Amino acid sequence: MTKGKKSSIIKSRSREVAKSRSREVAKSRSCDSEQVAKSRKSRSREVANRPTCDSEQSNRRSRSKDLLKAKAAKKDEFYTQLTDIEKELKHYRKGKHFKGKVVFCNCDDPTQSKFWEYFENYFDVLKLKKLIATHYRPSTLFENSPSYKLEYTGSGKPKKTRIVGDGDFQSAECIEILKEADIVVTNPPFSLLQDYVDQLIEHKKKFLIIGNSLAIPTKKIFPRFKERKMWMGCSIKSGDREFRVPNNYPLKAAGYRKDKDGNKYIRVKGVRWFTNLSHDDMPDPIHLYKYYSTEKYPKYDNYDAIEVGKVKDIPKDYDGEMGVPVTFLDKYNPKQFEIIGLCRYLPKSPQIKNPQERFFLNGKEKFARIVIKKRKKPK
Repeated sequence: MTKGKKSSIIKSRSREVAKSRSREVAKSRSCDSEQVAKSRKSRSREVANRPTCDSEQSNRRSRSKDLLKAKAAKKDEFYTQLTDIEKELKHYRKGKHFKGKVVFCNCDDPTQSKFWEYFENYFDVLKLKKLIATHYRPSTLFENSPSYKLEYTGSGKPKKTRIVGDGDFQSAECIEILKEADIVVTNPPFSLLQDYVDQLIEHKKKFLIIGNSLAIPTKKIFPRFKERKMWMGCSIKSGDREFRVPNNYPLKAAGYRKDKDGNKYIRVKGVRWFTNLSHDDMPDPIHLYKYYSTEKYPKYDNYDAIEVGKVKDIPKDYDGEMGVPVTFLDKYNPKQFEIIGLCRYLPKSPQIKNPQERFFLNGKEKFARIVIKKRKKPK
C-alpha cells in the first residue's frame, strides 16, 4: 500500500471518529436538556402542591393592610358615617332597648361624632334618659389639653365638663362613667377591639359597636360568639365602608379621597356591627336542602370534620362535625346549631406538630373555619 493511500485511509477514519464523537456530544446535550426540563416541571409541581392558604386568606390579608398601617401608626380615629349609623339603628327601635336608658359613646368626639349627632337628634323618639360622650385626647409635648365629658338630657344645651385624664376608655375615670351607662354605642379603636369588648362584658353592658371582621377569629372575641354573649348586627353583611379621618391622617390607601372641603376619607373592608341587643333581623333557622356524600364533603387531613365551603351547602342529613366559613355567624341560630370551636383552637391529629395551625384539606391550608354540629331535635 502506498503512502498516499495510507494517508487517505487515516484521514477518512479520523473524520468518522470526529462525526461519531459529535453525535455522542449532541445526544448527551439533548439528554441533559430533557433532564433539566423534567426537573423544572417537577419543581413546578412541587411548588403547586405545597400547602397554600385559600385565595380567601390572601384577600383577607390585603383587606387588613390598611388596618395594620393604622395600628402601627397609632391612628385608629375613624369617624363612622351617619348613613351607616341610621341603617343599623333602625333595626333596634321595636325592641324598645333605649327607652329610659343612658347611652354612652365613650370613643366619640362630639364635635366630630355622628353617633352623638344621631342620638341627640333622636333623643325624644328613642325616649332616652341621658346621652354621654367622652373621647381620647392625648397630651403632647406642645399641647396639654385635657379631654371632657358631654352630657345631654333632652332639653337645653349639652353640659360640658372637663375630666382629669385624656379620655381613654380604659382609664379609671371613664370606667366610672361607664358604670352609670346602660348601653354603649360607638366606634372603638379597631386595634383595641378585643380589650374593649372584654371591658363591656366585664361590666355587663349592652352594646352596639362597629369593628372589623378580622377580630372575629381572635382568641378573645370568638369565645364571645360561642358563648352567645355577642352576635352580628344586621345592616352590613359584606363589602367596605367609608370613614372620615383626621386631616393629619398618614394613610394613603387605594380608597382614599378628599371632599370639596378638604376632609379626608378612606374605605375600610371587612367592617361589621357587633352587638348583644336583639334586633328585628335575628337569623331564622337555615333551610337545608343538600345531601351528604363523601365525594362532595371530604374530611380534613388533620381534624375529624367535613369541609363545607359555603353555608348554603350544609348537608341536611349529616350529624357529625362540620367546618364552615366565619360568615356562618351571620346566619347562626343557636337553636339549630351548636358551635364546637374555631379551627386553630381545637385539638388536631396527634401527628400534627403545630396545634395552632388551621385545617388542611388535601395538603392545602384552609382559611379560618368554625366547627359546628346540628342540635338534636327534641323527641
